[in-house]
Amino acid sequence: MEHRTLGRTGREVSVVGLGTWQLGADWGDVSEADARAVLEASAEAGVTFYDTADVYGDGRSERLVGSFVAAHPDAGLTVATKMGRRLEQVPSSYVEPNFRAWLDRSRRNLGVEVIDLVQLHCPPSEVIDDDQTYDVLDRLVSEGVIRSYGVSVETCDQALSAIARPGVASVQIILNAFRMKPLDEVLPAAASAGVGIIARVPLASGLLSGKYDLDTAFAEDDHRTYNRDGSAFDVGETFSGVDYATGVSAAQEFSALVASSGLGDVTPAQAAIAWIVQQPGVSTVIPGARNTSQAASNAAAGLVGELPASFLDGVRDLYDRRIREQVHGRW
Repeated sequence: MEHRTLGRTGREVSVVGLGTWQLGADWGDVSEADARAVLEASAEAGVTFYDTADVYGDGRSERLVGSFVAAHPDAGLTVATKMGRRLEQVPSSYVEPNFRAWLDRSRRNLGVEVIDLVQLHCPPSEVIDDDQTYDVLDRLVSEGVIRSYGVSVETCDQALSAIARPGVASVQIILNAFRMKPLDEVLPAAASAGVGIIARVPLASGLLSGKYDLDTAFAEDDHRTYNRDGSAFDVGETFSGVDYATGVSAAQEFSALVASSGLGDVTPAQAAIAWIVQQPGVSTVIPGARNTSQAASNAAAGLVGELPASFLDGVRDLYDRRIREQVHGRW
């Protein structure tokens, strides 16, 4: 699999990584054995970048990832975690004592002395705009608690604010065929500044796999059930903020476009991931997986060749006709 430099971290990572939210919680139950199998299958398929967070399963995801990495010391793996959602997401929570407590807990969970990359986990805009935030993070780098830091954001304005900071190594943002606004300004700004882009929610919470219909039922503890109205966290994290009926219909169009574009046996999910990989400025894409077949299939998207212009034009047309009005002005 192709590797790219992850912004100012200087680390080479696979263009398709693994997001491990599914291995913690909020997507229905995944057993520990299944979680470990997903991690192994990803590594076997060439994945070297693993994204987690301290709140995924209240640390379960971090512990699973840490144990897995420890068992593969020579595999050149990079782990990014996130912090900032263990308390109320208000500016007063984002202070140095909390940063240190959260990072100490994450280091224990991951089994490391130094964290490769820590990202602020979708904090309020005031935190992203505050000089003191970066003073503390710079201090933690100088002390050897973390190697690099970045910001996971909800909006393009937040991304642009973070990119302007000289110490920010990477920005994580929702980017997929149903969420194209980052292409306008964020990706060019990141490329110009040497900041890495980690693209999350690449399948719009699974919509772009083309496997869902209006009758699909998700588990009660799956955010695709309980967060459709944004009552638990930003609604843009669930189906990329697209209403479910529109998303299902548009995803069927996307699947038909894949089938008619001469892509051979490439699945809709692989085409969706490959589309992101081929956007200039993207460092890595982090689809999640609940089983080994998903993990291997997602990783194979990193091997898809250059997508034809007709497919790229079709994706843009679909977005403009069906999706843009719902999401483009919101994030």
